[in-house]
Amino acid sequence: MRSIDDFTRPLEYISPMDGLLGSIFREWVEKEVIPYRRQFDEDYREHHLIHPPFKKLLGEYGLQRMIFPEDLGGWGMGRSNYMCVAAFRMFEEIARADSGMALAFGALFWPFLFIALEPHENRRLLEEFAPMFCETTEPVFAALCMTEPQGGSDIENVEIVKGTTIQTTAVKDGDEWVINGHKLWPSNTGGLAKLMAVVCTTNPGSDDPRDIAVIFVKDDMPGVTQGPPYEKAGMAADMNSDIWFENVRVPLWYRAIGPGDDAKYFGEVMATGNMGIIAWISGAMMNIYERLSEYTSRKRYRGKPLKEDDGVAGLLADFAANIENIRIVGYQCARMCDRHDLYGPLWHPRLVAKMRAQRYLAMDRFIDVTGRVMNLMEAYGTDRDWDVEKHWRDLKILQLVEGSKQLCQIEVARWFYECETL
Repeated sequence: MRSIDDFTRPLEYISPMDGLLGSIFREWVEKEVIPYRRQFDEDYREHHLIHPPFKKLLGEYGLQRMIFPEDLGGWGMGRSNYMCVAAFRMFEEIARADSGMALAFGALFWPFLFIALEPHENRRLLEEFAPMFCETTEPVFAALCMTEPQGGSDIENVEIVKGTTIQTTAVKDGDEWVINGHKLWPSNTGGLAKLMAVVCTTNPGSDDPRDIAVIFVKDDMPGVTQGPPYEKAGMAADMNSDIWFENVRVPLWYRAIGPGDDAKYFGEVMATGNMGIIAWISGAMMNIYERLSEYTSRKRYRGKPLKEDDGVAGLLADFAANIENIRIVGYQCARMCDRHDLYGPLWHPRLVAKMRAQRYLAMDRFIDVTGRVMNLMEAYGTDRDWDVEKHWRDLKILQLVEGSKQLCQIEVARWFYECETL
């Protein structure tokens, strides 16, 4: 019997830990997530059902430690040549069950990309924050706070907008930063985040990348307020809210890297984030494949399983072909993010543009072919018992993460056609 494991992965790209990680995540998904995921939408505010599987994965299995150096209690993945291909496998497995959980898991590590990767590892900050994540069996979440009410995707569009619209300010006062501002939509907020990396400006209105600062803030510092979680169309396992910073004081050395480099290495979040979105699409589509295969095998038409109909078979083939292509391209993207010797630095606009190109193309294919699957399934396509509608709702939201399709198109056109004003 065919299964999701029959879809192609470039085996020459996989990490040495692939077998172990794959089995851990597959078992966790089957036992801890899939039996409960249909109830997640109503659990968006309290996470009574969502917290236990995260506790097992992040705290008890220790996945929240993986990006930290080994001598600080982590797994050293921030120094690995296989960080992104390993992440791709993990993201796929989680998204097969729930892409909201996959996003929350991936976004946990976004703040640490600024301080845990070579050649810009910030040892002092790693030593400061490692105990929060490495010395507990409770799940601990971090958040990267980018978006602001007036800015939309402007902050992600560093290359052209250059931070000119950022209104969250960081002002030096002696040996401290004083932070004021309002952020929207960060993953893992709504009271969940224990640590935040906040994108600020040290000179409002400036177009100098040296004035973009990424500064770490703990959630219990005076002046930090996380609002209640948003109720969204899906992605309930990824908690989002407003965050306000009112005269929040943090040490000067809580800045991630320094002038110019904070903006430069922001590209690493964009490259890996868009690569991750491809993995989440792939994982969700593989689960839809499982449900679609079951549906078209059970449903009968003119005395035969529905899948034996010529017209239906064309759609089934389209869906499988899209998974094949998205998965192969996704692993190639992950390997490009790992192999700086071949494809250039992870932060470079060239690599960001290529990740965005594949991300928005994969998402377009998902939206199109999954809509056709729902049409085929008729009312069952919208029935929560079949799970297809959940993946469709979740990934429609995911289409808007890290800049949406429009910013993807702008950055792809900018790079490949050398546009100067986009």
